[in-house]
Amino acid sequence: MPGTLYLCATPIGNLEDITYRAVRILKEVDLIAAEDTRHTKKLLNHLEITTPLTSYHEHNKAAKGPILIEKLKEGLNIALVSDAGTPGISDPGEDLVRLAHENNILVTPVPGASAVISGLIISGLSTRRFIFEGFLPTDNKGRNERLRKLSNEDRTIVLYEAPHRLLKTLEALYEALGNRKISIVRELTKQYEEVKISTIEESIKYYQEVSPKGEFVLVIEGLSNEAINEIEIKKWENISIDEHVRLYIDQGKTQKEALKQVAKDRGLSKREVYQIIHQIK
Repeated sequence: MPGTLYLCATPIGNLEDITYRAVRILKEVDLIAAEDTRHTKKLLNHLEITTPLTSYHEHNKAAKGPILIEKLKEGLNIALVSDAGTPGISDPGEDLVRLAHENNILVTPVPGASAVISGLIISGLSTRRFIFEGFLPTDNKGRNERLRKLSNEDRTIVLYEAPHRLLKTLEALYEALGNRKISIVRELTKQYEEVKISTIEESIKYYQEVSPKGEFVLVIEGLSNEAINEIEIKKWENISIDEHVRLYIDQGKTQKEALKQVAKDRGLSKREVYQIIHQIK
């Protein structure tokens, strides 16, 4: 029988955040595939775990992935771990998971710490609906394109960022999204854990004076309903109300349905739209 691939979450800072199940799985599997074997070795030594280690990371995944799949086919059980947190999120673990499913190998999670969720729940911003973007592209064109697509996002946005790119990212966020509320979370579960809730503009001023240190989770408020309504209204500024109504009629709506939709688009009453159309005629 083929083995099982365990996606094993490890602490993002505080070593006490390892789960009982994770410790057991790491002891019982035949092999642990780690993003950085030196980093993971420190955790294993702390937990007195002697399971063999092998590397699996962004630079060797193309060659190493098939090798791990073959070992799983042979019946070995393998635990995949990242440097910190849950593997498969913003790391090459997703490629190995895909390969495992393609080869009918059982994949199962061993839940635990996650910087995405930890940063979000202490941010003070809405947690009801959110999107996770990981790290933004490092090149200007790619980053600006990504932020352009996020500019009308009404859900809370969660990003990762490294300290040396933080200020540049904040400036790009301000340019693309405007001066929204932001919660900057750093060094989660560690000694110097910190949450700074302010605006993007205030954060830029702060980090122009203070050198960023640690790993960051950025939690940014989504576009407000008022701002969304303004955007929707502005979309129709370049066409007349009569053209707007005809647009919906051409799409198959009745005149009554078209009038109702135009009124909604422009923030007007149906009576106002009808009166304007009547005056044109």
